[in-house]
Amino acid sequence: MAYDGKILGRVRQAIAEDKARNEAEAERRRTQLFAAVPELRDIEVRITRLMTGVVNSALRSGEDAGRAVAAARGECQALLARRGELLRAHGYEEDYLDELYTCPDCRDSGYIMGRPCACLDARYKLEAARELSSMLDTRGQSFESFKLEKYSDVYDPELKKSPREAMRAVFELCRDYAYSFGGDSPSLLFRGGTGLGKTFLSASIAQVVSSRGFSVVYDTAVSVFDAFESQKFDRGGERSEETDSKIKRYLGCELLILDDLGTEMTTSFTASALYRIINTRLLNGVQTIISTNLGTEEMQRRYTSQIVSRLEGGYMRLNFVGSDIRRSRPL
Repeated sequence: MAYDGKILGRVRQAIAEDKARNEAEAERRRTQLFAAVPELRDIEVRITRLMTGVVNSALRSGEDAGRAVAAARGECQALLARRGELLRAHGYEEDYLDELYTCPDCRDSGYIMGRPCACLDARYKLEAARELSSMLDTRGQSFESFKLEKYSDVYDPELKKSPREAMRAVFELCRDYAYSFGGDSPSLLFRGGTGLGKTFLSASIAQVVSSRGFSVVYDTAVSVFDAFESQKFDRGGERSEETDSKIKRYLGCELLILDDLGTEMTTSFTASALYRIINTRLLNGVQTIISTNLGTEEMQRRYTSQIVSRLEGGYMRLNFVGSDIRRSRPL
């Protein structure tokens, strides 16, 4: 699984906070019971001294520490048994004074033998999904809820099929793309009029790809270009660090979904920013999905030939067809 550094940092912080809370609770329990039952403190001190002495002795003599610990196991087990008796006598479980862990597998470190623990992976997926949900409204937008019957099944001579048949092929490609997404996946260009499902299928792809552990950023063209403009004209400002981080994610995430290209005010600056996004991501081998209502001629009028060439040559084009299905009811 590949990780987004910003999200991973938050996950590590959450794991560290869990560890601190568990340590504080364990200490509270010891303090409480040692005051009420002094023999429990004595037992812990004796166990600590016993194990420390065994290890130090093994290190001095060159003896295998494992054998030395095994030799002292009987005495240690007797002390633990006595501790259990005392805890039960005072109404507690035998393991009440054991170390506390949210994840006993990694002991709240997030890693096992240098590899991410399953608990870290699970937290990462939840945090990535939460961040994605803050970028777009994913409620009701999933492959399972996509309604092909909202597209006409009347044969279209220009398409040489019905819009429903054409969109079934688009839907299946998007679904397969999401579930098989990886470094070899192509970038996609969604083209078609308003209300044909481009945003819906973009959101569906984003949810699946994010849930599989890939870093996904979804944003509108207007917001993306605003961030690039802020970076250029507000260097050193109050939000410059936040803006720089956002730009870094736009350029480096494993899947960038740039929605509604063409709704921004097109200037030489936005064209330059778009070229930087497309070219940087193509060179870095990371994938992009761009959705637009613009046709080829309009794209050529708005943007440079270099941009159109990279979109035409480096992206798989998917044409969204039919009539605006949102006029009657939401997709």
